[in-house]
Amino acid sequence: MKTLICLAGIILLTGCSLSTSRDVKHAEKMLSYFKCNKIESTQMTHSSITSFHEQSLASSRQKAESYVQSYKEGEKLFDVPLTDVIKEQYGIYQEACQYLGGISPPANK
Repeated sequence: MKTLICLAGIILLTGCSLSTSRDVKHAEKMLSYFKCNKIESTQMTHSSITSFHEQSLASSRQKAESYVQSYKEGEKLFDVPLTDVIKEQYGIYQEACQYLGGISPPANK
């Protein structure tokens, strides 16, 4: 009986780690979408709103990278899948990129 319970526990833990591993790999792939092209900061009119979007552009990518790294190290930071968190950060990144006049390549999700 104890062996059966231990075996069930091992199978459950293995299944959870495999789904987490797939989630991390998908999130890593999504990081490659964080590219904003055609931004010439020397030609931009700098204002507080421009600075805000430049900061959003940098911080959303940095957050996404740190979340993926934390998950790779075994830390589970959120109750939702990591890919959902990365999608949210990517949305922020895209909005900032578009405001700054950059072209963000379409992401195949």
